[in-house]
Amino acid sequence: MKLIRTEDAVGQVLCHDLTQIIPGVSKGPRFRKGHIVTEEDIPVLLSMGKDHLYIWEKDDTMYHENDAAEILRQICQNDHMKASEVKEGKIELTAECEGLFQVDVERLDAVNDIDQIMIATRHTNSPVKKGEKLAGTRVIPLVIKKEKMELAKERAGSEPLCRLLPYRLKTAGVVTTGNEVFYGRIEDKFTPVVERKLQAYGIELKEHRIVGDEKADIVSAIREMKDKGLDLIIATGGMSVDPDDQTPGAIREAGTEVVTYGAPVLPGAMLCLAYFPDGTPVMGLPGCVMYAKATIFDLLLPRVAAGIPISRKDITTLGHGGLCLGCPECHYPDCGFGKG
Repeated sequence: MKLIRTEDAVGQVLCHDLTQIIPGVSKGPRFRKGHIVTEEDIPVLLSMGKDHLYIWEKDDTMYHENDAAEILRQICQNDHMKASEVKEGKIELTAECEGLFQVDVERLDAVNDIDQIMIATRHTNSPVKKGEKLAGTRVIPLVIKKEKMELAKERAGSEPLCRLLPYRLKTAGVVTTGNEVFYGRIEDKFTPVVERKLQAYGIELKEHRIVGDEKADIVSAIREMKDKGLDLIIATGGMSVDPDDQTPGAIREAGTEVVTYGAPVLPGAMLCLAYFPDGTPVMGLPGCVMYAKATIFDLLLPRVAAGIPISRKDITTLGHGGLCLGCPECHYPDCGFGKG
């Protein structure tokens, strides 16, 4: 590209979009890349503060910012994502469905470590709704060396950096444990909270059982729900280390493999997560889920709903950012909780 005086630009081809801002009215590209400047354009360009313009000079070693943004889009875009038109050298990706948004952070960092290249995304493992922004791409200069873009593709690898996984689980069952609820001494206020959170991800509460503190009864209720083919089984109550709290042991004895009993998250340290051999998840929820607005359940439920197996490593890495500040007015998920 070459920089020339605007008055001398008639007949020349613009090599980038030019934005016009009219306060309180509009902000957007007044002239697009590739526009051939006319005599009538000169006063408009000058009113936009453009005393000089970059015009296009063909160079086979360089990419224009729009072409580079398109390469970065290809690096990022996966199924269920919609790309915007390139605008002022930028392309944005938005969600075409509700689901779990994930980013390969290590590869993203490797690409962003290349000078003059940027890809900005939402946090990985973010639940998103249709139409929400997922990522934005651009290069910093108006033109960039082709070899840098080749390096970006090499570091990104063969798979897109991002993916959006629609929620898969449709049904759930809750086993409420505790003699105090079983014998009607107190009202079960836990299940309505769980049901509301499940509904947010399209999961219907199909079965509910209330049992006492006997481990055998808890095991039987969990197995019954498994036999009914439910996608997710949740147990509430009896999750602490008190002698009467039998739920974690019952989850194990029901035939599951326990991923963890305990998580570095507050609130939610006493979580139990397990899977049956066929992959059906079982979650033992601590009492904090009943009264705290954001807990370990909110961090893991989107992944569970999307059918993503959760490992112990996935749980232990939640410690960084796993402290909820308990703000008087809860802003979750628009806060740092769970976003290490």
